[in-house]
Amino acid sequence: MTRLFYLAFIFLFLIAVIKKTTRALHMLQQNLYNENNRYLKWVFKNIKEFFNIELVALITSLYAYYTFAGDHVYTNIMVFILMIIYILSFITIMNIERKNQNKKPLVYTARVKRLLVTISILYLIPILIMFLDFDNPKTVWLVIVILTFMSYFNYFVVYLAKLINTPIEKQVFYHFRRKAKSKLASMTHLKVIGITGSYGKTSSKRILADILNIKYNAYPSPRNLNTPNGLMMTINNTLDKFTDIFIAEMGAYKKGEIKELCDLVEPKYGILTRIGTAHLESFGSEENIRDGKFELIESLPEDGFAILNKDDPKQVEYELKNKVKVIWIGIEENADYQATNIKCNHEGTTFDLKIKGDKKKYQFTTKLLGYHNVYNILAGIACGREFGIPMDKLIQAVRTVKPIEHRLEIKKLGGFYQIDDAYNSNPIGAKSAMTVLGMFDGIKVVVTPGMIELGDKEDYYNKELGKQIATLSDANYVVLIGEKKTKPIYEGLIEEGYPKDNIITYNNVKDAYKFIGTLTGGKEKVYALFENDLPDTYNE
Repeated sequence: MTRLFYLAFIFLFLIAVIKKTTRALHMLQQNLYNENNRYLKWVFKNIKEFFNIELVALITSLYAYYTFAGDHVYTNIMVFILMIIYILSFITIMNIERKNQNKKPLVYTARVKRLLVTISILYLIPILIMFLDFDNPKTVWLVIVILTFMSYFNYFVVYLAKLINTPIEKQVFYHFRRKAKSKLASMTHLKVIGITGSYGKTSSKRILADILNIKYNAYPSPRNLNTPNGLMMTINNTLDKFTDIFIAEMGAYKKGEIKELCDLVEPKYGILTRIGTAHLESFGSEENIRDGKFELIESLPEDGFAILNKDDPKQVEYELKNKVKVIWIGIEENADYQATNIKCNHEGTTFDLKIKGDKKKYQFTTKLLGYHNVYNILAGIACGREFGIPMDKLIQAVRTVKPIEHRLEIKKLGGFYQIDDAYNSNPIGAKSAMTVLGMFDGIKVVVTPGMIELGDKEDYYNKELGKQIATLSDANYVVLIGEKKTKPIYEGLIEEGYPKDNIITYNNVKDAYKFIGTLTGGKEKVYALFENDLPDTYNE
């Protein structure tokens, strides 16, 4: 009977551990495989997860090992207790996953599969020892102690596997890097454009591709593949002889990372969106952020060009260390390409374009919303003109630019219009979103959990967000998601005189949808701006 209990325990233990490991790998992947210690920071931030029922399993196994491991009756009782604990542990993890509403599921890449092999070996070694000496209760219970310890500290077991795999991953990285460099060198006709900035990289990339595709075959790096691994995968698996232009989005968490990406893809042209405070915690200072972003511009050759934003003081004030041609875009300031007379409604945006040295005005219409998208369109127009696309074709291209998912994307959802700006809010983008919402007529709602990854200025910027909601959005209601995280937003709202009764707090975004549903059905249209949603690593 005891042997059967042991086998049942191992079975239930492995089911629970597989579930825990999947969650740990998900967090490791979301935190860029511990780049800048992101994964370890997440683990210690969520240390409360260690005070769970598995602590009882660890104590139970230690007690059994040091007292009556050889007594069959008590041994069966102890093993039965452990079995119950790991069933409950599995159920607990399932509930956590349901509560978290993961925005991005775990992707089973080759790297994750290699990690799974290493983790499996780490767990199977003690299990193998158990079966080789199954008749020795002391050995069996020593192994059970080791297994319960490993399960309890599963996040660190996954991190240990990551450390073990590091030499392998380095060799894999260098292999694919050489392959990507070789492929790019063979594509002598290819134009490479780099895009970076604190905000708006993905939108700018997608808009630029839509504009350039009216004449060329332009391919933007897909999704958020803006790291060395992401760009190498794009180059090796997707670019072909028919690609005329490769648009490489470049992300960074610290100085030097943009330079590393430039060394990989060697862009001749560069676009800098806006410089702000995104990832301030990992960069360390606003100066480091600015210098890091300009690594793209200072990597460009003299026969290339850079498109910069004249309305961004950080870009205007920066002294370039190379002689690349600079093209300025702007709305508020006179620039080489300036948008004026901007108007916005639920159908999109219109504006007039003034080009330095050209007396004509050109009228543009787009389905996109917001001033920040006008900047992105200006960058696309400037780049298109440099590549020889005539103005009538550019006007046509801008008209057909597709809305970008989760970036001020307006859509009819049940009985209301959702303005979906749920992808990682930032101070500049949030201000633009509030201005857009203020242009609509009807019942207006702002739904937000606030902004993240802003270091010690996070509370300050979230309080500013509260003030912007109160002064710019003309919102009838504000729905805050997560009471603790949104406290600074609440304070900003109250400071600007926003009525307390119109501020509602939930811990689950599903409740916000239910509330908005209660506002529909009347004569007035309902517009709900969803400003940012919490990534999996920040759920309350």
